Amino acid sequence: MGNGLIYTVPRFQRDYSWTSTEWDDLWQDIEGLFEESGEQEHYMGYLVLQSRDSKNFDVIDGQQRLTTLSILVLAVLGNLQNLIDNDIESDPNQRRLDQLRSAFIGYLDPVTLIPKSKLYLNRNNNNLYQRYLVALEPAPRRNLKATEHLMRKAYDWLYDQVRKRFASNQKGAELAQFIDSLSDKLFFTVITVNDELNAYKVFETLNARGVKLSSTDLLKNYLFSVVHSQGGDEHELREIEDQWERLVGVIGNESLPDFLRAYWNSKNRFVRHAELFKRVRERIAGKKAVFDLIRDVEQNAQVYAALPHAEDSLWNSEQAEYIKYLRMFNVRQLYPLLLAAHHKLQPGDFTGLLRACCIISFRYNVIGSLAANEQERVYNRVAVQLSSDEIRGLQQVLTALKPIYIADDKFRGDFTDKVMRTTQARNKRIIRYILFEIERHTSGSSYDFESDAYNIEHIMPESVQEAWDHIGDRDHEQFLYRLGNMTILNKSANREIGNKGFETKREAFAQSEFAITQRIANENDRWGPDRIIAHQKWLARQATAIWRIAQLST
Repeated sequence: MGNGLIYTVPRFQRDYSWTSTEWDDLWQDIEGLFEESGEQEHYMGYLVLQSRDSKNFDVIDGQQRLTTLSILVLAVLGNLQNLIDNDIESDPNQRRLDQLRSAFIGYLDPVTLIPKSKLYLNRNNNNLYQRYLVALEPAPRRNLKATEHLMRKAYDWLYDQVRKRFASNQKGAELAQFIDSLSDKLFFTVITVNDELNAYKVFETLNARGVKLSSTDLLKNYLFSVVHSQGGDEHELREIEDQWERLVGVIGNESLPDFLRAYWNSKNRFVRHAELFKRVRERIAGKKAVFDLIRDVEQNAQVYAALPHAEDSLWNSEQAEYIKYLRMFNVRQLYPLLLAAHHKLQPGDFTGLLRACCIISFRYNVIGSLAANEQERVYNRVAVQLSSDEIRGLQQVLTALKPIYIADDKFRGDFTDKVMRTTQARNKRIIRYILFEIERHTSGSSYDFESDAYNIEHIMPESVQEAWDHIGDRDHEQFLYRLGNMTILNKSANREIGNKGFETKREAFAQSEFAITQRIANENDRWGPDRIIAHQKWLARQATAIWRIAQLST
């Protein structure tokens, strides 16, 4: 964007949709560029443009990355503005801000003297971008579209990352140098087309399966070339071919890149998909190393293939329960650790680790909804320590995992505020799991949380009728999907009370077989936001006792 061209996201193009996961991925990549042993450049992928003339281009693909990079520049400018506001080298920093703005964000038209932006977004994003972000004005927090909230949060998030990076060296020159260096280190493959038909042809080509060699194909070809170049005979080449085919048979082509990365991260310093081939090439340079690698990879494949499948014969009944929960939580960041642990720990300790990982994942991912990047790095670090015998046994592994174990107070607070929409099937399953676990903890009675004999009961119903006239629209929207507004009921009882008022529901709750549902009837003579909050606080206290690792909670 520092090239004098103007980019426009077409009016009806997809809205900005990146979240903290993508912001963090980008920021981690950028941080890596400035490490001593980091890459000199970072590839940002394809940028597909449709030309209007020699200076004006529509962004057909790549708008999420381009917009986020622009917001990053604005976040740096915001930090510069903060220095100016605090009278820190005001004049030089103002000149730096003006120069960076002119180079990357916009400029003053020399003919009309009207400010010109270098990036114009779509109909739902451009107003917030031009009016607030480009102007470095505080964006409103209310009455925004969801996509505008994401842009505002992107700016705040990146502003904080920049502030923390330069907290010990608050100099405008350093901020300016950061942007100047970054503009040289990031690069795209730019494809320019002249009309929409060609643009869609490019899309089809880029997205078509099998057009390019995958990273695993590159790896396979490299390993074969090493064996061949070092005098490997036909028998050896056939053997490595057979081993590779067996590997693909166990893992499957689609999952192979993820498996190879998980395997590598179970024994080596953290690597992203894009860096895996380079790291392997650096470490595996001889014929013996190739065969050792393939042999070890093949041994780990069976474990990896079983990790998403509780029914796999590799697991005993207790392990299968924990594997089922981890899949339900949709966490895969811990796979490198589980690969290392299955090899290094005794079966009883491995079962204990599975239980601990369920609790950590429940606190960190399910209830905390925290970004998984740092969590993934901790799992990698502990996996490497375990693989290299730096730590041994379950207790040392748990101690090493403490940085990602959410403390009781924070977990209790997160749970107290948790909202989970039952319109999503995965959420509905997790809510059932939560409520039945709390029931087991409270009454000592165990139930199959997946049985269709029971339903989730929304105490304040999803469809409000006359009996709920005291609940305003805003409170209904805000509290409907709070965990404190949900309990469990026999399906027939749930169907019978439907959307009736709390007095009627209370009578049914009092007759329920579930202790947590009876408690609602016993503790409440009415139902509204304050009672939902109070009930959810009680649920949070139970949850803190259930999903807890005593060793890490002290």
